[in-house]
Amino acid sequence: MIQVQNSKQYDLEERTFQFAKNVAHYVKLLPKTMSNAEYSRQVVRSTGSVGANYIEANESLSKKDFLMRIKICRKEAKESAFWLRLIVETNGDGSAKEGLKLFGEAGELKKIFSAIHGKSI
Repeated sequence: MIQVQNSKQYDLEERTFQFAKNVAHYVKLLPKTMSNAEYSRQVVRSTGSVGANYIEANESLSKKDFLMRIKICRKEAKESAFWLRLIVETNGDGSAKEGLKLFGEAGELKKIFSAIHGKSI
């Protein structure tokens, strides 16, 4: 495991990384069903995309590019919430607690990216 040291108390790049990592660990624990395999692929893609697009936004070449990347982050966070909800609602109670926690984090990230977008216009 790579330890990231950062003097910032709140680092959104690190938060999005941890979100994607936590989802990757979560889906490994799900029962091995055909639907879980597909939902897991989708949620791993969308959660990784949140962080990757935020990094791209921070390296953007223009304000227009920044705003587009932030919109993509928000869209991918919403998609992540969708897949997480679907996983929670189609599996037993054993995976619900962690799934709901991750679902909540997806919602929080969506709100953060909405606020960043709104303040950047």
